[in-house]
Amino acid sequence: MLWLYDIPRVIRSDFIVIDRHHLAYLNVIEKLNCMYCGYGTGVINYAREIISRTEQYWCPIKHARKVVDAHSRYKTFLDYGDATAYPIELMDFRAALKEDNTNTPPEA
Repeated sequence: MLWLYDIPRVIRSDFIVIDRHHLAYLNVIEKLNCMYCGYGTGVINYAREIISRTEQYWCPIKHARKVVDAHSRYKTFLDYGDATAYPIELMDFRAALKEDNTNTPPEA
């Protein structure tokens, strides 16, 4: 399903997974902490995927400075200052995003 600007929708349940509380070898406190961590990291990864798709659509350009722990799409972005490639390749980035049906988190 496509949303605004043909950016594919990110499926929240693919990122927020709360299942470790079913493990019998965890005590109640550990289960509660696992639920908290599963939700917290899931929300952050969900938001990161939404933002990475938005960045690919609007501004697929690397930063001038090194980015620590950039999202998986970032490595394919255009080099900073490449004014010639930007208008040519922007539509290709958008088309690739539209064709990307993978609504699951990228491989690490």
